[in-house]
Amino acid sequence: MSLRDVPVLYEFVGQTESSQQVEIRARVNGFLEERIYTEGTMVHAGDVMFRMDSKPFEAALDAAQAELSQQRARLDTAQANLNRVRPLAAKNALSQKDLDDATGQQQAAAAAVEQARADVISAQLNLGYTTITSPVTGLSSFAKKQNGSYIDATNSLLTYVAKLDPMWVNFSLSENEVLRLRDQTGSGALKLPARGLLEVQIVLADGSVFPERGHISFSDAALNTETGTYLVRAVFENREGILRPGQFVRVKVAGAERTKAISVPQEAVQQGEQGSFVWTVTADGKAQPRLVETGEWNGTDWIVNSGLHAGDQVIVDNFIRLGPGAAVKAHPAKLPAAATPTAVAKQGGPSAASTTPAHAGAPSPQAHAAAKAEVLFDIGSAQISEHAASQLAPIAAQLHGASSGRAVISGYADASGSPEANLKLAAARAKAVRSALLVAGVAEDRIELRPPADITAGTKDEARRVEVTVVPEAKPAASREAQ
Repeated sequence: MSLRDVPVLYEFVGQTESSQQVEIRARVNGFLEERIYTEGTMVHAGDVMFRMDSKPFEAALDAAQAELSQQRARLDTAQANLNRVRPLAAKNALSQKDLDDATGQQQAAAAAVEQARADVISAQLNLGYTTITSPVTGLSSFAKKQNGSYIDATNSLLTYVAKLDPMWVNFSLSENEVLRLRDQTGSGALKLPARGLLEVQIVLADGSVFPERGHISFSDAALNTETGTYLVRAVFENREGILRPGQFVRVKVAGAERTKAISVPQEAVQQGEQGSFVWTVTADGKAQPRLVETGEWNGTDWIVNSGLHAGDQVIVDNFIRLGPGAAVKAHPAKLPAAATPTAVAKQGGPSAASTTPAHAGAPSPQAHAAAKAEVLFDIGSAQISEHAASQLAPIAAQLHGASSGRAVISGYADASGSPEANLKLAAARAKAVRSALLVAGVAEDRIELRPPADITAGTKDEARRVEVTVVPEAKPAASREAQ
């Protein structure tokens, strides 16, 4: 079969972020008199959010204005005195010293007026600062200070306002991924569009697709030494406010093309002890497992980077009775219209074959090997990082490629807190991992929370973990909220 270019769809775990999150702070010291806005609602630029007690500032303004009037009166007197002295000094009726003294008094009075005028402006500003407004249109947070609280420079933060339109979506590429992309584009194996033409789509936690398409607006040139990743940011219009800051989403980046690619249906790729493999049919009609290196997804197919060649026959079903060397009878698989054997061949991949075992061979242990992952949390935290969530990709890939099986999640915690607190922390960590798997497209009925016998088992580092294991047998959905 001939090879051809195929579109490549990259998937990442991302998190939404406000394009402008503004701290609402008090700019003067005093007592908070009233919260005007309703917490959690949309506020518009210029809307009043808080009022502070203005009476001390009104008094200060009155005093500043009185001082200005007094200084203006002194200036008038000094100016009048100068006007009398100047002609007399010109006739030598008064000495030059008298003229210098009158001039100095007038200039000092004029400077005092300017100082008093500045004090009035400062007092007006301080009075205006007692009415606190929102500088942007966005979603308001809860009030951090209640009515009657004394506000000074140490506790001036009152709330936040997060701009929702546009919305940023941040995701990360590991150092290995960046180097691999650089090598592939340099060798011509991967073609990328011109800058700014990569199209970004996001899928929400419930599986719905966000209607707006975004584009990549920023990629960090520096590697984050803590996570070993490069930050990439996409921007989306969010006029309806569907996206909110902090949401985990699946990010799909389209626009790149793999040249001379081989792709196979996702269900053909299995996970074994040595990694990903597919079942192929030899020339004499025998089943043979073959290790492959998978790349990106293309629709319902995996792109295979190595391990297969054009013309190979790949088995896509009836895995349960397969074993190495088992005699099989291959015939074209009845795949969906978008991935029929003819279409697969046109995409440059090996032909897809369905099999009927010629004899009842023993199941291959490779076909039932379970994938396992371990996610580490910060001490005392149940917040899963973006980098940790990305480690669940192999689990999600195995579940996507298999028609049965489920992910079993067990959370742990250290023994520094009470038994109730430890149990609560372990359960919260397990639920955070479940949310990340849901974002990655794993169906909810294929995820089971199973508390371990001892949630504080292991070393101090091991107590920060959540274990995720894919097991082949099914389990009723009613028992999947154990932890």
